[in-house]
Amino acid sequence: MKPNQFHSRRSFLKTLGVAAVGAPFITRGLLAQSPNTVLRHASFGAGGMAWSDLTEIAKCPGVEIVAICDVDLSRTEEARKQFPQARIYQDWRELFDKEAKNIDSVNVSTPDHMHAPIGISAMQLGKHIYGQKPLAHDLYEVRRMTEIAHKKKIVTQMGIQIHSNAHYRKAARLVHDGVIGKIKEVHSWCPKSWGDPSVKPEQTDPVPADFNWNLWLGVCAERPFIGGEYYHPGNWRKRLDFGTGTFGDMGCHIFDPVFKALNLTAPLTVRSEGKAPNQWNWALDSKIQYVFPGTEYTAEKTLPVTWYDGAQKPAAEIAALLGGKHLTETGSIFIGTEGVMVLPHYGRPQLYPDSKYHGFVQPDAGEANHWGQFVAACLGKDQTTANFAYAGPLTETVLLGGVASHFPQTTLKWDAHKLKFDLTAANHLVRREYRKGWSVKGL
Repeated sequence: MKPNQFHSRRSFLKTLGVAAVGAPFITRGLLAQSPNTVLRHASFGAGGMAWSDLTEIAKCPGVEIVAICDVDLSRTEEARKQFPQARIYQDWRELFDKEAKNIDSVNVSTPDHMHAPIGISAMQLGKHIYGQKPLAHDLYEVRRMTEIAHKKKIVTQMGIQIHSNAHYRKAARLVHDGVIGKIKEVHSWCPKSWGDPSVKPEQTDPVPADFNWNLWLGVCAERPFIGGEYYHPGNWRKRLDFGTGTFGDMGCHIFDPVFKALNLTAPLTVRSEGKAPNQWNWALDSKIQYVFPGTEYTAEKTLPVTWYDGAQKPAAEIAALLGGKHLTETGSIFIGTEGVMVLPHYGRPQLYPDSKYHGFVQPDAGEANHWGQFVAACLGKDQTTANFAYAGPLTETVLLGGVASHFPQTTLKWDAHKLKFDLTAANHLVRREYRKGWSVKGL
């Protein structure tokens, strides 16, 4: 590590260490200033989804992009051109160390394993946070992010932008209005395949110029760099330590309207019917079965919800409810006592049978700019709807599926209050240890 990076890390950890002695976490001078007219913003990540978050937030009135951080400086080239006034960093700890008094908000749009360390550090410094999905890599991290956001009264928003889309909002409205009756069961699916049944290659490749492999690993254990996009930038979602598989990638999107429409809380049980991950990678073709407590919108005291990805799909009798039409490529089907609703990913809700709902005029549930809502909330002009109080339990549910996949054909009982399974081996996957020197106060 370069001397200046060591100094920044030491100074940053010292700041957080002092802050953690009492409440609040930090000294008053480091709290977000709530300027009301200008939101001073920093982006953690400069390429991929981070670029999308950064540019969408920058479009909002009143935003000033102050700093941008990426462990791969080659991915900051476009950001340097579009935001010449922004200071560029490679080490996220150095950015906080030098810019804490100059920023009010951040977006954390890195690989999953660094969401919590960066996000919780930002919240300890009083910064509002737009955090990409899934909220964190591990269940314990998600719970702590939710708790700290509540304690600090931080403006938060998870990056499930379709949550604010008119179609997803309309689907929730249709369920709330009882258009298909009480819900008996839900099935959700996605054909993506962020898994890999192969063995990790035994090789060590040269680290590309301008890419800091140590910083990319972050809280995870040291290991040799493997090129060919095995980790960076393309395939980290497949790797157990860094990503959360297909479900972690897409579950927060597709389960979102299911959660919102049915006012779901934590599931009672979770069971995997797919293959287990190997030592390094997530498996392909997941099928995860949940049982939730019933709500005012469900037909029974409990509600079964099933997730499928890759080659897994709902059974033929489920598809037959559409009267000969095919299920959409990605989405959910809500089976009610009075009818059926299919909600395509990014698509308009479809009601069945056609004979019953022909000519039915769907209600207008409105639409919002997900990033704009966050910015407006930071400026005291709005409230976010995918804040961590909502997104935390949603993410926990998705990550429960990942844990269950390690124990195929085993029904796991879940105690959300205690953050505990009834299976000791599963509890070992609730929280992992960070590598030495990378501990974060609050985690």
